[in-house]
Amino acid sequence: MNDLTLQKARAYEAEHGAAISPAERPAYHLTPYVGWMNDPNGFSYYKGQYHQFYQYNPYDVRWAPMHWGHAVSTDLLHWEYLPCALAPDSPADNGPGCFSGSATQMDDGKQLLMYTSVVAEKQPNGEMRDIQTQSIAIGDGLNYEKPACNPVLTQKDLPEGFSKFDFRDPKIWREADGTYSVVTVCLAEDGSGAAALFQSADGFDWHFVTVLERCNNQYGKMWECPDFFPLDGKQVLMLGPMEMLPKGEFHNGHNVIAFIGSYDQATHTFTKENVQLMDGGIDFYATQTTLAPDGRRIMTAWLQTWSDTEDKPKGCKWFGQTICPRELHIKDGRIFQTPVRELDAAHGKRTFHENVTVQSETSLEGIKGRVADLTVTVQPGEYRSFTLKLAADADHHTSLTYDPHTSELTLDRSYAGSRADIVHRRSCKVRSQNGALKLRILLDKNSIEVFANDGEQTMTVWIYTPQSADGITFAADGKATITAEQFELNL
Repeated sequence: MNDLTLQKARAYEAEHGAAISPAERPAYHLTPYVGWMNDPNGFSYYKGQYHQFYQYNPYDVRWAPMHWGHAVSTDLLHWEYLPCALAPDSPADNGPGCFSGSATQMDDGKQLLMYTSVVAEKQPNGEMRDIQTQSIAIGDGLNYEKPACNPVLTQKDLPEGFSKFDFRDPKIWREADGTYSVVTVCLAEDGSGAAALFQSADGFDWHFVTVLERCNNQYGKMWECPDFFPLDGKQVLMLGPMEMLPKGEFHNGHNVIAFIGSYDQATHTFTKENVQLMDGGIDFYATQTTLAPDGRRIMTAWLQTWSDTEDKPKGCKWFGQTICPRELHIKDGRIFQTPVRELDAAHGKRTFHENVTVQSETSLEGIKGRVADLTVTVQPGEYRSFTLKLAADADHHTSLTYDPHTSELTLDRSYAGSRADIVHRRSCKVRSQNGALKLRILLDKNSIEVFANDGEQTMTVWIYTPQSADGITFAADGKATITAEQFELNL
């Protein structure tokens, strides 16, 4: 702990992060201690706590040379900030910094972090380019040291033709026999992404095993933030394609998709059977999962997308947040997502309205607020559309509108208060049930997370609407019969 770069970051965040009051943050979503956050990293369970690291610039609310911020929790809702874990302070990462990575536990009880180390290198044509390699750091859950062997994976470990400029985001895990495996993403010789598997006996000395899956210019271009895990008898390869074209449920730009299939561990062969979009909203990227002690597969993500990072509240002291962690299950060949059950334990006062007929815009007594867990069920019927407005007042709202004839659910934050020319509206298809629809909605000051039909689809969005806009209204074109249940959250 003698490094000046890390000491400087820790001293800065200790002063400026502590000056941000809890009232200035969401109630149960993790934000950076101070400054900027993007991808969640190192999501893991270690020494009786969940550890959540994150891409971090403590000095400003903009991206800059990357550090790793660090927080811990026992319930995935209340987070305690720990000092900055990594800084760009070694020969392998003293350029743009310590990019995304992951964590696992070693045999001696230490925690092993694996991350993308980046330096700038002058090319033959005189251009400066970032070179991406993989490095490790070893620590006790608070302080981490980078060994002299870094980087542990470089371009020489990749198949011929793969790029040294795009080789990143290692997701590490331990196999049943105690060996280490890691999946990274890289740019293949055809100019599109691939997911590569490496293995190690000790976490230090790594070797290439296989390419698990290739994009073949079918799912965007470069891939990011891979994860590879078993789930309910299937194997999942989850990742974030860049530069997607709209097709089916996929939208332009950055997406998160999951390939669901089977995996032959003896031959290291992944066979995909189907693929799905992981979130149909606007602000959802950079997923990472961990295995909870009770066997649940829990996912986190950045509640943001790159295209709207310049739209910030004036004078903000922090920027970026993670989703409320979600439990994952496979049903009928599709991944379902539900908020972690720990949220149920925070339920407070219950407000319940059953079988209410809705036509013109109306509110229901006790259904309001900006920190709440709300479930709305629409019964089958002949209505032409149903609209729910959240974070609403005379000038603001974010709406959810369901068209039972097209089975489209549309999220629209055009009136949430933003002045930026960015994506404010997005739709996704939900399963047709003759007009029946179930929506569970998590509100937390600056965000809305929607779980349609028990998590078969999700839609996630940030909003910077004034906190005084706390109305919730219901309306239908025609007559819709609804039931609404809201829990206040004791956090």
